[in-house]
Amino acid sequence: MPSPLYDIPVSRIDGSKATLGDYAGQVLLVVNVASKCGLTPQYDGLEALYRTYKDKGLTVVGFPANNFKGQEPGSNEEIQEFCRLTYGVDFPMFAKISVKGDDRHPLYAALAGDDDISWNFEKFLIGRDGKVAARFSPQTEPNDPAVVSALEAELAKN
Repeated sequence: MPSPLYDIPVSRIDGSKATLGDYAGQVLLVVNVASKCGLTPQYDGLEALYRTYKDKGLTVVGFPANNFKGQEPGSNEEIQEFCRLTYGVDFPMFAKISVKGDDRHPLYAALAGDDDISWNFEKFLIGRDGKVAARFSPQTEPNDPAVVSALEAELAKN
């Protein structure tokens, strides 16, 4: 049975329409990102994970959000340029969304359920089956052994 996460409409950072269903069968690391946050250097770690594991089936997906102290004020174009020029981001980036509050995007409502997103760079690991396999706090670095072992376990499943 297809995952309900795969049916939720999202927009890529260039404005084109998409769903996470475009990545069905892959392992996803879904992250709400921000350009002006103390955790912004995690872009380096996210890109390193993506480059290391993309050929094994991992896709990192970034969702810019301005929910925390206005730390993502830019337009989609400005965010994309910042990510590419400053951090060499090559993983898929999506249009800016809200990840908490009354205007929370349906994707984050589905990912977090009744829980709130605590800050920028919260990470959701989605298995090949389209279900949330793990959730990591914003302070957990992308190269943390807990993240790496969880994603390797998901990649090993067929």
